[in-house]
Amino acid sequence: MAVILWVMGLSLLLQGCLSSVGETNRGCKSWRPKGDNVCCDACHPGNRLVKQCGPSPKDLCTPCEPGTFTVNPKNYRCTRCTQCVGAQVFLKACTATSDTKCGCKDGLTCGDGSCSFCVKKCDKGHEPTEDGSCRPCPEGTFNDQSHQTCRPWSTKCPNQDQQIVAKGDAFTDIKCNASVSSIIAPTKEEWPWVSVFTIVGLITFFITITIAMIVGKKIKKTKSNEKTPVTKTPIIRTPTDDPRTLIAIECSFHEAQQEQGSSSESLDSKDSSEQLIA
Repeated sequence: MAVILWVMGLSLLLQGCLSSVGETNRGCKSWRPKGDNVCCDACHPGNRLVKQCGPSPKDLCTPCEPGTFTVNPKNYRCTRCTQCVGAQVFLKACTATSDTKCGCKDGLTCGDGSCSFCVKKCDKGHEPTEDGSCRPCPEGTFNDQSHQTCRPWSTKCPNQDQQIVAKGDAFTDIKCNASVSSIIAPTKEEWPWVSVFTIVGLITFFITITIAMIVGKKIKKTKSNEKTPVTKTPIIRTPTDDPRTLIAIECSFHEAQQEQGSSSESLDSKDSSEQLIA
C-alpha cells in the first residue's frame, strides 16, 4: 500500500514539473507589479501581448496562431507567414518565432535581406543597379565576384619594391611585378617547406646519378661480352719478279726433283733385288 502511494505521489510530482515547464513557454516572460496587478514587459518568444496588465502573468500573452509568427516580444498581433511565389523557391518552413525562408531560382538572387523578391544575378565585371538590372563596371573599377558592387582599382602595389605593370579592367585589379624580397627571402612560414623540398631534391638527384652509373656499367659489360673474336684470313701472295721470291721458288723446285730422284732410285734397287731372288 505504501509503495502504491509513493508511486502515485511521484507521478503527481512529475506531472506538476512538466506542466510548470510548459507554462514557462507561454504567457508573459518578464513583468513588474503594479498595485494588485502585474504589467508585462516582454512575452515569451512566439507569444503576442493580449493586455498590458492583469492579475496573472500567464493571461497577459498568448501564442501566435498557426501560419503566423512574431519576433517582437511586445507585439499585440502576430505577422502572417510569407508564401514563396513566382521566382522564389521554398527553403524553410515558418515557425512561431521566424518567417518562412525563401530563395531564388538559378540565375536570380534575393533583392533584399529578407528575400522578399528576386532580381537578376550579376556576373563578374558587372554590378547590380537600383532597378534590379546589371551594368558593366565603370572605368577605373572592377568586380571579381558575382553580384557585388564594383570597387576602384588600387593606386599602388602592396609592396614598396613592386611596380604597376598593367592597369586593371572590369574583372581584375591592377597587376604588379614580382616582389624581389619575396623571391630571394622566403617568409618564416615558408622556411620549413623550403628545407624539406631542398633535401628531397638532393636525395632524388643523388639516387638518379647512382642508378645511371649502375645502368651504364651493366650496358658496357654486356657490350664487351657480346664481342666475337675476329678470324684472321691468311694472306696468299702471288709470285712476283722479286729476286728473293724467284730464288725461293727455284729452291723449292730443286728440292722436289731431288725427292723424285730418290724415289726412282729406290724403285730401281727394289726391282734388282727381286730379279736376283728370282
